[in-house]
Amino acid sequence: MAKKMSSLIIIFNILLLLTTQTHAHNVTRLLANHPSFSSFSHFLTQTHLADEINRRRTITVCAVDNAAMSALTSKGYTISTLKNILSLHVLLDYFGTKKLHQIRDGSALAATLFQATGAAPGTSGFVNITDLRGGKVGFGPDGGDLSSFFVKSIEEVPYNISIIQISRVLPSETAAAPTPAPAEMNLTGIMSAHGCKVFAETLLTNPGASKTYQESLEGGMTVFCPGDDAMKGFLPKYKNLTAPKKEAFLDFLAVPTYYSMAMLKSNNGPMNTLATDGANKFELTVQNDGEKVTLKTRINTVKIVDTLIDEQPLAIYATDKVLLPKELFKASAVEAPAPAPAPEDGDVADSPKAAKGKAKGKKKKAAPSPDNDPFGESDSPAEGPDGEADDATADDAGAVRIIGGAKAGLVVSLLCLFASSWLL
Repeated sequence: MAKKMSSLIIIFNILLLLTTQTHAHNVTRLLANHPSFSSFSHFLTQTHLADEINRRRTITVCAVDNAAMSALTSKGYTISTLKNILSLHVLLDYFGTKKLHQIRDGSALAATLFQATGAAPGTSGFVNITDLRGGKVGFGPDGGDLSSFFVKSIEEVPYNISIIQISRVLPSETAAAPTPAPAEMNLTGIMSAHGCKVFAETLLTNPGASKTYQESLEGGMTVFCPGDDAMKGFLPKYKNLTAPKKEAFLDFLAVPTYYSMAMLKSNNGPMNTLATDGANKFELTVQNDGEKVTLKTRINTVKIVDTLIDEQPLAIYATDKVLLPKELFKASAVEAPAPAPAPEDGDVADSPKAAKGKAKGKKKKAAPSPDNDPFGESDSPAEGPDGEADDATADDAGAVRIIGGAKAGLVVSLLCLFASSWLL
């Protein structure tokens, strides 16, 4: 019996290995359960910080209530400046209630999203957290006063996301400093002058996408525009899209967060785009190999080949090909295998006889070659999202999914069969 129990434990552990815990969370959805933080949640969305928070695996959000936010917004800051201030309230580590009261040596220095932007000189983007006497925990910018205090925990998903309330907005002259006015930046002019004229002209002819780009610029934005040769070759496919899909495609090539090249290299992984909307994920994945940065979808992979502008809140990068979202395009058919080498003189290769009734000499049509495709992929427009189950958006934190698809299912079935026969 002991041997059987031991075997069952092994099987159970294998089953655990076949499951994986996702780290999906949605900060605004969590805050929606707390109306007194509605203003803070609203500005996380408007500044696009919510997207960055949701993308991170381990994060702490120091939220302030509506009264404290009113004191901040009444100062007339631009969206770009508000983003810097609020990014100082997002810690790149997990601090739940228990950890706050167990800080080693009574004090800790936490990096923030503001520090990660590269706009914070020195250590001005760090936050000092100190466990004070009487159970108080103080917060303040590095080198500043501990003028804000821990009030309570709002939401905690251990070691994934912690949302805590602090008593007031963290004061920081650096974060509150004026930022360049995004409205003065000519997006299409910058693109046209640096080898992305065709994309710029395409964007200008789409009022919906143009408006989305301009509105998103204030909160920070990164654009991945295809070079002229790549975009020219793609135009026939673009023109075959419906009007809504044209707008979605253009929105897909921009991320609602500013990323310098250094940030892209250190923030590998999936990113939401301007086209992301609920079940329509429209994600792209950033991956670097040394100094090279690539962007990927399930359809194709492109390389960043040039930097057109990199000045907060805007970064525009040129790519060698057109990045295609799976929601609008489908992957090409599997290429036909390469033909076998011709037999040498005197040698006759054995081959199966032709079936009766088949016309001799008829050649099969070869699969399309990527060399004939204008941007290195043989894709065609799809009717809509492919609806694959593993692409479903995880709405709740801690959602569990089975990995491995059919293979994992087969392994689980075999293990269950083995366990049943062992116990009989």
